[in-house]
Amino acid sequence: MTRPYRRRDPALLDALKALGSQSELARRLGISRAAVCHWRRVPLRHLRRVEELTSIPRSRLRPDLYD
Repeated sequence: MTRPYRRRDPALLDALKALGSQSELARRLGISRAAVCHWRRVPLRHLRRVEELTSIPRSRLRPDLYD
């Protein structure tokens, strides 16, 4: 059985686009590309650093935390 398609958050896609690739984001965070590949949205533990790297506000990266 295959996994259902897991849609990525548009803000995460914008962050990846800002840095150029999953590999670049992973390198800058000090984690594996495979870890980033599994994200549907930015995990809380990486939120501040992704905001710093991309200039995308935390409230946009994770609006569920800033309602």
